[in-house]
Amino acid sequence: MTSGHRQALVVRGGWDGNHPVQTTNLFMSFLRENGFRILVEDCLEVYEDEDLLVETDLIVQCWTRGDITAGESAGLIAAVRAGTGFAGWHGGVVDAFREDLDYQLLIGGKFLTHQQGPGRHRIHLTAEHADHPVIAGLDDFDIHAEPYWTLNDPLNDVLATVTFDADDTRQRSTSIPAAWVRTWGKGRVFVSTVGHSPDDFRNPHVRTLTERGLLWASR
Repeated sequence: MTSGHRQALVVRGGWDGNHPVQTTNLFMSFLRENGFRILVEDCLEVYEDEDLLVETDLIVQCWTRGDITAGESAGLIAAVRAGTGFAGWHGGVVDAFREDLDYQLLIGGKFLTHQQGPGRHRIHLTAEHADHPVIAGLDDFDIHAEPYWTLNDPLNDVLATVTFDADDTRQRSTSIPAAWVRTWGKGRVFVSTVGHSPDDFRNPHVRTLTERGLLWASR
């Protein structure tokens, strides 16, 4: 590897409705400007390439739904535990590999449902982690998107939440994590549930939060 450079691996594919190619393309220049060499893969077999993952500082995944083999899942998890960073957004992370419990344990969350149709929602940054480098200096902001209802691991450091109002089903309003970070072994994990389409990243707050998350997660 060239001295002074970090290696990023972008793994994208799965259901095309979450725009895996278009959304990941938005961050290629940013990663290069921050000293990353980039390898793009459209198959999950790369997670079994132990030699490559040892040299990889950051995995950016956008792979909605789909199936991952036991070997691919084990390779990914081993890489993160050894220090490779892992980051992503929306269904490309929290709605990937629905049957793989080990993967869900790695990322600390699981997609259950979303509010039907996009609407205007407020993203609240958590005061508890206001000094975290991913959100330091940022303020709450509004987005026009479909908020995700997810299950979440108590080991997550939740950086942002979105509120679901009470309705005919839910007896009271509640806050659901919208962005979180965690460590898994020696590796760092960043997850944001915002980022359905390229339009979401035109919001400068979403863009900044995501870019910072990628850098934070990297080895």
